[in-house]
Amino acid sequence: MDARLIDRIESGIGPGASALFGGAVAYAAFLVLRGIFEPALAYAAAAGAIGFFGCRRAMATVERVENGFRLPSFTLDEIEPVELDELQLTDADRFTPVQPIEPEPLVLDDILAEIGPDSRVVRLFDRKAMPTPGQLKSRIDGHMRNGVGLSPVPDASQQLSEALAELRRSLR
Repeated sequence: MDARLIDRIESGIGPGASALFGGAVAYAAFLVLRGIFEPALAYAAAAGAIGFFGCRRAMATVERVENGFRLPSFTLDEIEPVELDELQLTDADRFTPVQPIEPEPLVLDDILAEIGPDSRVVRLFDRKAMPTPGQLKSRIDGHMRNGVGLSPVPDASQQLSEALAELRRSLR
């Protein structure tokens, strides 16, 4: 946080607390005096002002206490320049590779030893098992006609977890 912002916040806490106290005194005085005196609002305002200024005065005496830390005085030593010729980088220090480095493509060629017949995780990206767009549309239309699309989707997280565990076992 910026030091100026901190000073502004800290300097506004005292008057803010005094205003809250004055408002509380005014409200309490209004509740007590509303049945007794006719201009209860005027008396309540006066009581609130007295409460505000009294609290502000009390807080001003407390705020005068120095909150800073006392540091012992010390002298600054002169900084001596140090010659660091051996640590300065020059053009001779630049790395130039002998052959240009070309990035190699990432090839994912891990073949599973055995794929279970009900393994949905692996079959998700199998091109042979992928339906055509026409098959997808007819399947969706069938679901909408039967009202199946409006029902909540069943939770298959346990089956997915088991399929992933089976996949991990087969990779080992």
